[in-house]
Amino acid sequence: MSLLIVSRSGHYLRPTVSYISLLHVRPPQTRSLKTPPAYPGHIPLNWFENAFLAVGSAFMALSSPKRGDMVAALGETTAGLALPRLRDRMLESEEGRRILKERPRINSNTIDMNKLAQLPEGTFGHSYVTWLERCGVTPDTREPVHYIDDPELAYVMQRYRECHDFYHSLCGLPVSVEYEIALKFFEFANLGLPVAALSATAVVRLSSSKRSRLFSEYVPWALKCGSSARSLITVYWENRWNQNIGELKKELGIWDPPEPKWRKPLSEAKEAAMKRAMLHTPQ
Repeated sequence: MSLLIVSRSGHYLRPTVSYISLLHVRPPQTRSLKTPPAYPGHIPLNWFENAFLAVGSAFMALSSPKRGDMVAALGETTAGLALPRLRDRMLESEEGRRILKERPRINSNTIDMNKLAQLPEGTFGHSYVTWLERCGVTPDTREPVHYIDDPELAYVMQRYRECHDFYHSLCGLPVSVEYEIALKFFEFANLGLPVAALSATAVVRLSSSKRSRLFSEYVPWALKCGSSARSLITVYWENRWNQNIGELKKELGIWDPPEPKWRKPLSEAKEAAMKRAMLHTPQ
């Protein structure tokens, strides 16, 4: 989820305001570029434009955490050699190669949440839907990739973004600031993307007590667990819905973080997931 974007009601928000409009320059589609787009939505940049966008998006992301588009731009312009390394990891495993070949997407159009809610409690799919209900979020908040030239590497970045909520669900972490930062440390240790570490600068927005707990309890867990776990970019999550979540965590080498504090009781989330399943069960 990148830097925290949470409303007062506890819902996750991700505004989509163009960085180009922020800088008051002409939109990319009106510019004369020698390099044609490599895929739909691609905006080719030269090295200077990439560096300028990286610095500007970093500043905006830190000063205004609600700028989800800035966090996305920062991730793309600072990815560097991290994306080729992640692609290589995917190519080394059968599951990862299938992901790169099939290029699945994660959103409410590609995933039947109602069917997942009907799965037995304790499965990964049911746990994921329960987590969504508990946090009041949807899988439809991910920014599309624009600034990565290679189409395959662009997909790797998109896959990283869209799988972020799976990590939340698997680790049992809410979407408030301290837990978002904890997961970013986990992602950096596991995947090595610079944006995960850069996003952790949001720690300055925490109170001293929350910051103390973050670094004394959650960061040690995140670094140790993230560095020892299997590279999560290689997991074909959509084929794991029916798997017991405990067995899945054991297979991936993930253990639970310190107990977090939730805004919404688990019982309410389970009840909401149950209602979703009952309403869509064939009579």
